[in-house]
Amino acid sequence: MITPLRGVRSALSIATAGVLAVSLVACGGGTTKDSAKNDSGSGSGAAATADPNAKIKEGLKIAFLPKQINNPYETIVDHAGIEAAKEFKGQAKEVGPSDASASSQVSYINTLVQQGHDAILIAANDANAVCGPLKSARDKGVKVIAYDSDTNPDCRDIFINQASSEEIGRSQVKLLSEQIGGEGEIAILSATANATNQNTWIEFMKDELKKPEYSKIKLVKTAYGDDDDQKSFQQTQGLLQAYPNLKGIISPTTVGIAAAARYISSSQYKGKVVLTGLGTPNQMRKYVKEGTVAKFALWNPNDLGYLASYAAAALASGQITGAEGEVLKAGKLGERTIGANGEIILGEPFTFDKSNIDEFDF
Repeated sequence: MITPLRGVRSALSIATAGVLAVSLVACGGGTTKDSAKNDSGSGSGAAATADPNAKIKEGLKIAFLPKQINNPYETIVDHAGIEAAKEFKGQAKEVGPSDASASSQVSYINTLVQQGHDAILIAANDANAVCGPLKSARDKGVKVIAYDSDTNPDCRDIFINQASSEEIGRSQVKLLSEQIGGEGEIAILSATANATNQNTWIEFMKDELKKPEYSKIKLVKTAYGDDDDQKSFQQTQGLLQAYPNLKGIISPTTVGIAAAARYISSSQYKGKVVLTGLGTPNQMRKYVKEGTVAKFALWNPNDLGYLASYAAAALASGQITGAEGEVLKAGKLGERTIGANGEIILGEPFTFDKSNIDEFDF
């Protein structure tokens, strides 16, 4: 059962129920729902058989490979995963490129394989550009877990999705529509043009906009800030200059929404153009309190890293294979059932606003 995010008092110590509860108390193991009858959700795991009673191996070497090493959101995710690895006596680290280009992660994958890592956790900049080296890694017995932004399913064992892609996309449109009165020109400020998660969410946004209740809303432009603060800032400026009647912007990227808020907060558009999207409370608190942003959404990035870390350990220990129907036990986050194509969903997006943002610290 998916439970919405609740009050948080610290980035790595979160007392909640259900999906968004983080604790650093050791607890591991995976179970399976008749996994012998299920085929693996992806790639080479198809021939494997899960042993839900297997113990998590001590000393597992796992590595987080984010889209870019200096992305504030992914830093939170990865550091939470590194902390979680201490619970099952694993060794975890974060490595990655300083840019989010399609091929920038390839050399890191090859190096991690050479270093003998048991599992690689990757937030893919491009669904296909990393497939060659990831397939090679899997052929050598390395488990591959995609998180945040998926690879082609053939290239990994499991994808840890922060929330249902459809729910994220459709909820973003609903959130903006409520704030602009259901009519007007809108734009999307995305990350990179190749980002799997962004593109999937945007497709659901576009589909949601086809519904009769949004007939008076017109999507005029999708811009790309490449998850770069300055470029996102400039793209926001460009959108507002190119479309003088713009009523709202959706930025489903933590870098983009913060940069857009920074521009709008000191411009003539403050109070006139609605901005929403996906951001962290600590990034957005100032802009919410001063009225630049009324509402935005996200999930708990600490929990995403925590869940991914346990999935890596369970895979590398043989507790799960990635087959649909298997159940992962992820410490204090509880159980998650593996869905089609090896996907595990963390939970539902949560809306932050002035009434609740001070309850959260991440």
